[in-house]
Amino acid sequence: MKIKKPLLGAHVSVAGGLYEGIENAERLGAEVIQIFGASPRQWRVVLPAPTDIKRYRDAVRKSRVSLVYLHAPYLINLATENKALYKKSLGNLIAHLKIASLISARGLIFHLGSFKGEDRKAALRRIISGMNTALREVPGRAMLIMENSSGGGGKIGSTLSEMAELSRSAKSGRVGICLDTAHAYAAGEIRYERPSNIREFFSKWQSDIGLEKLEVIHANDSKSLFGSYLDRHENIGQGQIGLRGFRNLAREKILWDKGWILEVPGFEDSGPDKRNLDILKELF
Repeated sequence: MKIKKPLLGAHVSVAGGLYEGIENAERLGAEVIQIFGASPRQWRVVLPAPTDIKRYRDAVRKSRVSLVYLHAPYLINLATENKALYKKSLGNLIAHLKIASLISARGLIFHLGSFKGEDRKAALRRIISGMNTALREVPGRAMLIMENSSGGGGKIGSTLSEMAELSRSAKSGRVGICLDTAHAYAAGEIRYERPSNIREFFSKWQSDIGLEKLEVIHANDSKSLFGSYLDRHENIGQGQIGLRGFRNLAREKILWDKGWILEVPGFEDSGPDKRNLDILKELF
């Protein structure tokens, strides 16, 4: 049986309303999208009105978009030892997960956060506790999706072992993982220039975590060097991973049932664009 190629898309703007994200996706030719459900720069969250949700749902139904993810604000830090920041982070995460549930998105992707000091185990426990609380507070189908990090500045989630520990400890089948290709490269976890490197990485993923936990891929080239721990995205083919690396990754059919989402700067520095998406499509 022929394996269906993956859904390919990008992070799109919803400025002006959630439905605008669908119109922007159509202009790019995206089949899967990522959006912000509310302002990513504020702690205060305004839930979408029923009329906005209906307009959004109508737009989705008429579009080629078949998979939608939300991305949580970068303000969130469940790893922090600062109690006030942790409380605000958890409240914000819960609110954005509610939005994901309200609009029937597949799930909410979020950055795990960072900590100071040496007690990494305590940071992991705080993240696990926060995730379990959020999932209890927001029942339903919407997933909570952990994104791997580049590892700099005390960031949690830069290694397979940490992601495996977090995945095992979460008491819910609604927890998944987003693999950011640039983050994994900058963290020194995977090189893409050899197919054997990619297969070894995902073989370890399967044994330690299970590929069914890999929910979505952030397809980003990296401005940063391998093992630099710097989080800097680049357009597809213009960074350290390069077209060769993405072509090798695209050949791995075990990844074809995942959504692939661009978070690149764009060739005109205005965010993910049709040119980047067309380049990605050509690799398949």
